[in-house]
Amino acid sequence: MKENADFKTLCVHAGELKDEQYGGAISPLYMSSSYAFNDVETNQYPRYFNTPNQRGLAIKIAALEGAEAGMIFGSGMAAISTALLSHLKSGDHVIFQDDLYGGTRNFIKHEFPKYGIQYSFTAGLTASNFENEIQDNTKGIYIETPSNPTLKIIDLQSISTLAKKTELWTMIDNTFASPVNQNPIAFGIDVVLHSATKYLGGHSDICAGAVLGSQKAIDRVFESAKNFGGSLSDYTVWLLERSIKTLFLRVQAQNQNAQLLAEFLTDQDWIDNVYYPGLLQHPDHEIAKQQMKGFGGMLTFDLAPHLDCKQFLLGLKLIKPTMSLAGIESTALSPRLTSHALLTETERIAQGITPQMVRFSSGIEAIEDLKEDLIQSVNQQH
Repeated sequence: MKENADFKTLCVHAGELKDEQYGGAISPLYMSSSYAFNDVETNQYPRYFNTPNQRGLAIKIAALEGAEAGMIFGSGMAAISTALLSHLKSGDHVIFQDDLYGGTRNFIKHEFPKYGIQYSFTAGLTASNFENEIQDNTKGIYIETPSNPTLKIIDLQSISTLAKKTELWTMIDNTFASPVNQNPIAFGIDVVLHSATKYLGGHSDICAGAVLGSQKAIDRVFESAKNFGGSLSDYTVWLLERSIKTLFLRVQAQNQNAQLLAEFLTDQDWIDNVYYPGLLQHPDHEIAKQQMKGFGGMLTFDLAPHLDCKQFLLGLKLIKPTMSLAGIESTALSPRLTSHALLTETERIAQGITPQMVRFSSGIEAIEDLKEDLIQSVNQQH
């Protein structure tokens, strides 16, 4: 494959393994958990993230993000927790944006005190909000954009500039955007994280995570990862590599559906608010336009007060009220009852998460079928 290949070509061919024995068209699957002893520096071992399929997949995802190297984990939280703990020690301080994925926030609140790691959440999402939180022992900045579930946008370049000025590392959860829509390393972010369960897997049948960055950063993550044991089985690695081949096509279709649905919902009297960075009225639309190639397949909306959110979700017939996101099927859930249930009510309200909020993951179905399903569920409550 030529250097500087197009993104679509990288999805299909980057990191693929050659079937030298039979000439098969796809990467062969190496299921062995034990390999021949060759050299203590290069021995292949599943928990060391270096089996043939693990290495090939890491190369593929790193190529999509423009990173030097990467590692694949058993879940998004395994990737996030390992990346953070590998970069922090007792007495260190790290800054987080206030509105984060609930699982990440819960990990911070419950695990950091055990390690003596200090942290603070910002009062807003501008670079000055992060700068206000810097202490003498601050080591890094962790962000998530678009944020889950309110789809706020952080200016990546301004955060990167601040971090470099103050000699801090930066990490981003890029799950909601996917590598199709956003490549944070191009803006100077150091480490990119993914719940590969979502867009990279894309079919609601894989649980995985990924960490991407410079070789130096990934070497640092590896030193902790080999002890924590969060590696992924080679069969799942192989399935994920297969799934990524259609990543661009899937996400493009999801982007289109999300944009059309956001515009449709804006005009409905049973909707109070629509959160989608592709809308001109979104407060961060201009920032999103500058740093995103597409506005994503995720949108969030608040139902009007007279509707029961739980009944609305249960009334859907085509759209699935399920717990995850980013599959080829459209799904919807209440963040208050699921993804952010571990937060206190005060924390949820501070992030704008209300009982009427619905987080919607656009699939690749026909747009008119999705609209019809939403309307029929609303009509059931009239």
